[in-house]
Amino acid sequence: MWVKNPQFSNVTAYVIFAHLLRQIAALSDHDHHYLVHWLKRLKADRFQAVIERIHNFISVRLFPPKMEDLPPLSKCSWWIPSATKVLALFNAANGLLTPTLIQYVEFYNSTLDHLDLMAEYYAWQNPSSHAGFSFCQYPFILSITAKRTILQKDSEQQMIIMARKSLVAKVQRRQLPDIGMLFLNLTVRRSHLVSDSLNEIAKKQHDLKKKLKVSFAGEPGLDMGGLTKEWFLLLIRQIFLPNYGMFTYDKQAGVHWFSPNPCDNYQEFNLVGVLMGLAVYNSINLDIRFPPVCYRKLLSPAVVPFNNPRATVGVCTVGLNDLKGVQPDVAKGLQTLLDEENDVEDIFCLTFEATLSSLGKVTSVPLKPGGADIPVTNQNRKEYVQLYAEWILNNSIYAQFQAFYHGFHSVCASNALIMLRPEEVETLVCGSPKLVMEDLKKVTVYDGYNASEATIRYFWDIVLSMPIETQKRLLLFATGSDRIPIGGISEMSFKISRIDDTSLLPMSHTCFNQLVLPPYKSKKMLKQKLLTAINNAEGFGLE
Repeated sequence: MWVKNPQFSNVTAYVIFAHLLRQIAALSDHDHHYLVHWLKRLKADRFQAVIERIHNFISVRLFPPKMEDLPPLSKCSWWIPSATKVLALFNAANGLLTPTLIQYVEFYNSTLDHLDLMAEYYAWQNPSSHAGFSFCQYPFILSITAKRTILQKDSEQQMIIMARKSLVAKVQRRQLPDIGMLFLNLTVRRSHLVSDSLNEIAKKQHDLKKKLKVSFAGEPGLDMGGLTKEWFLLLIRQIFLPNYGMFTYDKQAGVHWFSPNPCDNYQEFNLVGVLMGLAVYNSINLDIRFPPVCYRKLLSPAVVPFNNPRATVGVCTVGLNDLKGVQPDVAKGLQTLLDEENDVEDIFCLTFEATLSSLGKVTSVPLKPGGADIPVTNQNRKEYVQLYAEWILNNSIYAQFQAFYHGFHSVCASNALIMLRPEEVETLVCGSPKLVMEDLKKVTVYDGYNASEATIRYFWDIVLSMPIETQKRLLLFATGSDRIPIGGISEMSFKISRIDDTSLLPMSHTCFNQLVLPPYKSKKMLKQKLLTAINNAEGFGLE
């Protein structure tokens, strides 16, 4: 293959390589179309090898080890745009396949994390005054860390604007400014957590983009991050309780979904959306179990239609595969209907209706006009399955998801969202699922222990030998989330503190990422006590 020539791995051949990339990038749209469909036929290892070579080319051109090895950047400004456009062809080819040849994260170039990302973003946002190339035009190449930086800095700029407006308003009213005006200050009662949170957020809609600070009524103490995290944890756990009625939980899929039961007020769904937005901007991981289709809906559209409250939002194209991730049993039944070789009208006796159960009452809902009188046959069963999936994932929960969508975007409204994939939004909200406990050990600090003591040595021997799922349960028990920050465990603070009462099980202070551990003389005893503590935890998600 042309770009796989081994000579192109040498910097001395980069001039020739650059001209080759330029020729490919300059092909017509018609030729690009054929090239993309040819690329998707490559074997995964060859496909990835070419991508790595182009990434190296971009990285070396941006940050050459020796400046004299390459022509001046001013004379070859077309090198990087050409290489990135060729990468876009590979990305397009990869996106046509299910499953894809390589993971989307393989297109990330972490070297770009060190650029002036906001300059790239502003150039993309203002093409009239910053004509030319910007990496933001090709967001697949920007890592989730880079996108988070752009999203948060864009939010910070919006926060500064809001703070300035507050300051001007204070001065105009001849009032003294106070430091509190720079923050979103929420005061809630533990006994009325949801209602107080709703009221506070409703009153402070214009402050949602400010830094969050939470206090609990009647309790002393400054919010140094622990109270804010505790507020998130307590609120999420209460809202997602099955008897609260807002969400259903499917144990087989391991996800929550919006209850289709109608209600008088959808503000609590709006609150969940606001919580997710605040978590993104305040760098707090939420232990929320939504299926992938939820994040596709959240980006449909990625930017809220301006000044059009009646615009349709939160609706995306769905199918049976999406339904499998939400209600596997229902999806299995529909797949059986599709696979049946005999007359399905006689066997299943179905019509174009769905059933909704609310407060013990079952009602039928037509999937299309006159659906109650239209039997499902071998000829129309595909249409029935499609409409059923759309009803569950879009139509039956439209009002609930609309409120949720607007809550999230009330905090995260930014053109930077256009750059994000649904999977990346989930990572921003919940953290990265990539867990390496060895890395956690490196950043752990000790209170009352030192790293060489027997209990600490036993602890890490046990933890590092645990299956990954048990490690995640331990992390959830100790920190309130089984995921780590986007930037890796190095962004976490984790403490193991000593308590001398050996009759107690290990305890956690999830708000402070702290594990409280009694000393043990036996590794076997510590393992038993640790597993008991984890299994007895009533942490969210530990079904």
